[in-house]
Amino acid sequence: MTGLGLSVPRAMLVPEIMRYMHEDAKRRYNVIIGSDSELLADKSADFVTAIVVHRVGGGGRYFWRRLELENFHTLRDRIIREVLLSIEVAKEFLIELRAADQAAEARGEAPLDWDFEIHADVGEVGETKVMIQEVVGMIRANNFEAKTKPWSYAASKVADRHV
Repeated sequence: MTGLGLSVPRAMLVPEIMRYMHEDAKRRYNVIIGSDSELLADKSADFVTAIVVHRVGGGGRYFWRRLELENFHTLRDRIIREVLLSIEVAKEFLIELRAADQAAEARGEAPLDWDFEIHADVGEVGETKVMIQEVVGMIRANNFEAKTKPWSYAASKVADRHV
C-alpha cells in the first residue's frame, strides 16, 4: 500500500491509519474503500484499490495497491471484480482496524468516531447505470454502506488517478 507517495508495508497500514486518526481524535472520520480498473490491450486489466481516511472538515490521506488480473472481456466483468476486490479488502481491513481501535481504547486513548463505506465506480450516467442495483446489492449483502457516482470519490477519483 502506498500513502503520501511512500510505500507503506501491509503490516504497518492499520497502525499508520490509527496514528493519523489519533493526531486529531476529536474529529469525525470516514474510512472508505474503492476500486477502479483499466482494460489493457491483451484483455488483462489493471486494478487499483484505494483506502481513504477522510478527516471530515480537515483533509485526509489515502493508500492504494495495484493488481493486474487476466481475462476481462466486458465492462461488467471488470466492474464486478472491482466491487469484489473492495469487499475483500474491506473485510480483512475492518477486522484489523476495529481490533486496533478497541486496543487503543483499552489503553486509555481517546475513542475515535469513524464510519465506513465502499465506493463503487458506477453511476446514473454512462454504461454502468444498468449495474447500480446489482453492485449496491453486492455491497449491502456484505453489510457495508455503498456509495455510487457522483458520491463515490474513493473509486472514481482516488483509485482512478492511479490506474
